[in-house]
Amino acid sequence: MTGETSSRLLRAGRVIASADGKVLGPTEIEIGADGRIAAMRAIAPQSLTPEEAGALMMPSLANGHDHGRGLRTLAFGAADQSLETWLPDLARQPRVDPWLNAAVALGRLAQGGVGAVNHCHNTQDGRVLLEEAEAVSSAARDVGIRVAFGWPFFDRNPCVYGDLARLAGFLPDERRRAVLAAGAGMRDLQTNLALFEKAKALEHEHFVLQYHPVAPQWTRPETLAAIGRASAADGRRIHMHLLETELQREWAKAHHPGGFLAWLDGLGLLSDRLTVAHAVWLEPEDIALLAERGVTVSINMSSNLRLRSGVPDLEALLDAGVRVAFGLDGMALDDDEDMLRELRLAWHVHARTSSCGRGLDPSAVLHGALEAGRKSVLGSTEGAAIAVGAPADILVLDFAALSADNILPEPDTISLVIGRAQSRHVRCLLVGGRRIVENGACVGIDLPELERRLTASARASLAASPPDLAAIAEMQGAVAAFYGCGCHRSGGQDPI
Repeated sequence: MTGETSSRLLRAGRVIASADGKVLGPTEIEIGADGRIAAMRAIAPQSLTPEEAGALMMPSLANGHDHGRGLRTLAFGAADQSLETWLPDLARQPRVDPWLNAAVALGRLAQGGVGAVNHCHNTQDGRVLLEEAEAVSSAARDVGIRVAFGWPFFDRNPCVYGDLARLAGFLPDERRRAVLAAGAGMRDLQTNLALFEKAKALEHEHFVLQYHPVAPQWTRPETLAAIGRASAADGRRIHMHLLETELQREWAKAHHPGGFLAWLDGLGLLSDRLTVAHAVWLEPEDIALLAERGVTVSINMSSNLRLRSGVPDLEALLDAGVRVAFGLDGMALDDDEDMLRELRLAWHVHARTSSCGRGLDPSAVLHGALEAGRKSVLGSTEGAAIAVGAPADILVLDFAALSADNILPEPDTISLVIGRAQSRHVRCLLVGGRRIVENGACVGIDLPELERRLTASARASLAASPPDLAAIAEMQGAVAAFYGCGCHRSGGQDPI
């Protein structure tokens, strides 16, 4: 814990003030009653306590893409595999309380140093989406993290990228009717827009709505166009999955031989208000167009590995000038919501071989974790740097632990943070001047108790209503057969 007096002072031996990576020495920060940084001044090293001297302050992290999975997928048996067969496995998930699920997910992120997150909401029951949104809004306030809630627009291709009748042909007779009916119960555009209007009443300082057309293959062209117009009119951001897998790329090429990203641009979707997640299977002309339009791309390295999606070309994105953020996608490599480790994974996987393997400039990682991620969540980079007048969204790390074995006269602060920092090194997290994590634990909620309750309730729910594992296995087999025969590459081109 850093020092704090009645005037709300923070003190630390080191400060990473911005994504540029300049490290300040012993610093005192004064936080005003409005939750912003009122003053910032250098102080003498000898004025620090040992605990303060061993602390490192930096802007809080931003998670550019997540799903709020308090109940992790491996916990209910959805094994890591290719996305297309993993999606049917999500039917194993037992019903849990939406506030409990969200509070646990957000609490874990906060304890990992994340002060802002894009929450792309997956409904447990589409009929109560508004109630689920209210639960997430409440959890955001309770935990204290800044949440951009992606309101899902999902109105076509509920099971595969293409004709449900073709999929049904690979299933036993008794399963076909349910598959053919799957598209009939999807929320239409007007119903969803009306619900979105009602959900605006749930917004507060830590909870804002974004348009979330789940992905182009899962959203009707007229819905995509309507969202583009709505965003241009009201300035709200849009968040969308894009070209996550090779099969999605094949679908896109078959349906849009004139250029998939150009088609989306024609619908009015590509702008600096848009964030696209994954973007693994982009082509050079796609990357150039994203850069020209100012689109943010959220790289989700762990998820892409666990769901066998591939590795995005981060070097090409950065070279083109695309704004790149980083996200956990609810699928961290070690299933632990450790955003600091996620940054390290992305940094190592995308080492530039052209520079003899020295790797990306660490400032590129910091820009993604601080500036690009924050822009994606909040529409502004305000608070992505520690500066007078900025929101006091500040992460405090135990640098003494990070550098305990250092033998250099002065340790390389950035190298140690990028190369070693983990959630366990988080001492404190402030959002808007409010301490939401202290001594490594959430302040507003009892996270261990909520995790215990979530696990217990999920076990009870699973026992009361076990999943139909045979039906899931049959669906996975049918899905594999559907893509194996190339059914996703037929069906004609969507209109512009």
